[in-house]
Amino acid sequence: MKIDSTDKYILERLQQDSRVSAKQLAQDLKLTATPIYERIKKMEKAGLIRDFVVLLDEEKLGLSLTAFCNVQLKEHRKEGLVTFEKEILGLAEVVSCWHVAGVFDYLLLVKIPDMASYQDFIKNKLAKIENIGQVQSSFVMTKVKDSTELPLDQLV
Repeated sequence: MKIDSTDKYILERLQQDSRVSAKQLAQDLKLTATPIYERIKKMEKAGLIRDFVVLLDEEKLGLSLTAFCNVQLKEHRKEGLVTFEKEILGLAEVVSCWHVAGVFDYLLLVKIPDMASYQDFIKNKLAKIENIGQVQSSFVMTKVKDSTELPLDQLV
């Protein structure tokens, strides 16, 4: 789907606040609400807009420790990859998982209350998954930038 400057504006605003109304967007763009609503629905149908979500404050929820966990598998057969990915989907502490190229095979983003919880996660959950060869963890000290907004100004 080709997007124009009006679509870009709508997407940028929705990334900032998914509760902004079609009416408000229409006022900003000096249009009527119906075509704005139709554009949003068209972008949803095309898959440009995947979902509307609420972002929670992990600190206030007691999930104060953020860890990046690099996982290297022993073997790289398809069955092993599929099994690992299936197991990861069942671990609530893992909020994101990427299959990556490089020294490690997977990068996990893990949110937990504290170091004791992370140790429990590694020892009693992650280590139970077969085919894991090596795990290397990095812990966030300061969050410099944490955005869910995509850089739409980079689109041609």
